[in-house]
Amino acid sequence: MLSRVADSLYWMSRYLERAENTVRLLDVTMSLMLDTGGSNVETRWQRLVAALGKPAEMDWNGSIEEMAKKLVYDHLSPASVIYCLNGARENARQVREEISTEMWQRLNRLYHQMHLPRAQSQFSANMSDQLSMVIDGIYLFKGTTDTSMIHGQGWQFIRLGRYLERAYATATLLEVYQSELFPAQERESSGYLHLELVGLLRCCTAFEAYCQVYTADLSPERMLEFLVLNREFPHAIHYCVAGTREAIEGIQQAGGRRPPEELKAAIGKLSALLGYTSINEILAGDTAGFLHNIRGQCLHIHELIYRFYVHYSIQSALTV
Repeated sequence: MLSRVADSLYWMSRYLERAENTVRLLDVTMSLMLDTGGSNVETRWQRLVAALGKPAEMDWNGSIEEMAKKLVYDHLSPASVIYCLNGARENARQVREEISTEMWQRLNRLYHQMHLPRAQSQFSANMSDQLSMVIDGIYLFKGTTDTSMIHGQGWQFIRLGRYLERAYATATLLEVYQSELFPAQERESSGYLHLELVGLLRCCTAFEAYCQVYTADLSPERMLEFLVLNREFPHAIHYCVAGTREAIEGIQQAGGRRPPEELKAAIGKLSALLGYTSINEILAGDTAGFLHNIRGQCLHIHELIYRFYVHYSIQSALTV
């Protein structure tokens, strides 16, 4: 597979995963704003911005409606939903011959729905509906991808982008929340804390899945264990890292280049960290540092993927 094709499929998937994550965080944050007894509006917005990587253009300006609209429709901000959808569509256009007609139609339809003249003007009145439209469109694209595309190298690069982006986003979200919700000392339960915990699970589409494993008793420690170490939930970091590893192996099995030992070692190191670390060890140590380390390793894996599959020399390709 050509490196430019792999690059476009990889980033198409990452952009869509990023847009979905942003929409979920915004939707949950706007719902929590209805609770006037907890954190103030600015504090919750700053937490949302921190979970998105602290984009400077999204700093608080005093109007939650305007900031929400900017996060969705600002064409110049890499953190915005429409910027990510534009990037996903452009990457899909560049590899139109590699994806199915149904995939292109789903993505193109979502793109044009977001660019309707009335979309921005009606955003404040129909915010929930428009956010749901984006989520539904991305889900339809993912389902169409899995059912209409050959599960070869291209499909594996799409999985690779999805799982690596999701692992990084979940680790970032938990790092932002951990100072408030995951201290080791005893804490008093309150209605405010309960809402915040439910909100965190909803940000990861994890409320029902968590309750199936731990019942409805929302314990911050159990939530951290579930979202970091669970092997079966699609938004848990361990699951995403395993998916990343499987995608790398799948690329080789589908006829792609054999990954270098450096890349296999990086993924294996992160997988082993998540596979052999207990929640008690995480809580007994530096929880924020543990999550930050996961983020750093995800970035390192991304750099190795780019070095090996995209920005590689002809000489290195011939030696593999």
